[in-house]
Amino acid sequence: MTVYLVGAGPGDPGLLTVRARELISAADVVVHDRLVDARVLGDAREGSLLVDVGKRAGGDAAAAQQEINELLVEHGLGGALVVRLKGGDPYVLGRGGEEALALEAAGVAYDVVPGVSALAAVPAYAGVPLTLRGVSSSVVVVTGHDPDGEPGTPVDWDAVGRSGATVVVMMGVARRAEIAASLMRAGRPGTTPVLVVERGTTPMQHSARTTLEELGGLEVESPATIVVGDVARLRLATFEQRRLFGRCVVVTRPRRQAGPLVRALWAEGASAVELPTIEIAEAHDGGRALAGAAARLGAFDWVVFSSENGVERLFAEVRDARGFGSALVAAIGPGTAAALAAHGVVADLVPERFVAEGLLEVFPSRDAPPGAGSGKVLLARAATARDVLPRGLEQLGWQVEVVEAYRAVRPEAPPKLLEAVASADAVTFTSSSTVTGFLEMAGRDRLPPVVASIGPVTSATARAAGLVVTVEAREHTVDGLVEALAAHAAAQRP
Repeated sequence: MTVYLVGAGPGDPGLLTVRARELISAADVVVHDRLVDARVLGDAREGSLLVDVGKRAGGDAAAAQQEINELLVEHGLGGALVVRLKGGDPYVLGRGGEEALALEAAGVAYDVVPGVSALAAVPAYAGVPLTLRGVSSSVVVVTGHDPDGEPGTPVDWDAVGRSGATVVVMMGVARRAEIAASLMRAGRPGTTPVLVVERGTTPMQHSARTTLEELGGLEVESPATIVVGDVARLRLATFEQRRLFGRCVVVTRPRRQAGPLVRALWAEGASAVELPTIEIAEAHDGGRALAGAAARLGAFDWVVFSSENGVERLFAEVRDARGFGSALVAAIGPGTAAALAAHGVVADLVPERFVAEGLLEVFPSRDAPPGAGSGKVLLARAATARDVLPRGLEQLGWQVEVVEAYRAVRPEAPPKLLEAVASADAVTFTSSSTVTGFLEMAGRDRLPPVVASIGPVTSATARAAGLVVTVEAREHTVDGLVEALAAHAAAQRP
């Protein structure tokens, strides 16, 4: 097998390359840096070995790197598909070259998958282009670990300073005062603009603008990227201008369904704390009733889905879309309709209001003459759900068969996760069960100041529990929920 030296990008999981994601999902072993985002590691297949080899400041870097080299050789010789996941790009100040040399010396097959380097991505997320016609036409990249250089690889700070190029300093926080002094001795004015970006491309990003003469006194924490030059005075569109930037939002959806909401929050600049308040489990009868109904789908006039979970559970019992025969299909909202579409079924009916009442408003009555159909409707839903939909369908003249498709069970929450929840800015509820689940798991004392609900039914449950609903989505979807949160955040700004 092969060892792949893979760039994970600078922090934002959206900057991970397609090839990187393919390899991570196929790997037997993933050897990763400390700062690789957990969602990137979430692409690893179940059963793969994840090894954190992140080096902390103050340790023996040379010894730690030697251990990593030996680890890669060991797993490579063992026949595993190994991904060495490195922040940024493996060959840009990432010691990937050393790992490649070690693998080559040991006779282990290896390959390199470049990544988006913090060199360009972090300044861009802070609104600074490294080159701009009439301002800067070249870039110099240096490591800031030791401004006097390491043996055999000295940094010629005089040459760097005299070049007039934009200077990007990686890993230079601890020696920023010395670096500034070296550049000023080389002729750079003390008034030269400097940009310092902490935790670039993440929702924790913080940008500070200063000058060379003031850089040493600036309070900065690692990891940070330093940009020196006239381009550093620019403030173009930045990540920090996104509507939810810097806010932390609790996501209470089941873990396997949380992805779209987490990604939508990230796209608006927010970080997410995933607290699954429910997990989806098999029906009480082991799925027998659902399997029986699935075998008779063609006997129904309508098959109605009130959640994405119902779709996934039913399709686990259906070979393909042909099993529906002539039955029409209704979905309570666009999320459920999208889940159907993923299985090759286009919903015949989706209401404008994504609640049971909205579906009943547009659902046809059973007024056809005898023999024109069975008059039967199948409703696959959760073990505990409101009776509004089946009762309303019966009032429209339909014979409704309600089948339990799944149960919502309560997972355990680690104490550290609950601490993160308590310090968050907002919590999102996407169903009544997420409201009750949150209160049982975290309690009222850990409730963030902003409560955001996906729609009126969920809001009613929250209010009945004594919560104040701050935000309610107009469109009862994940995108609608994020839009409502963003609008609320904008209204709160001075």
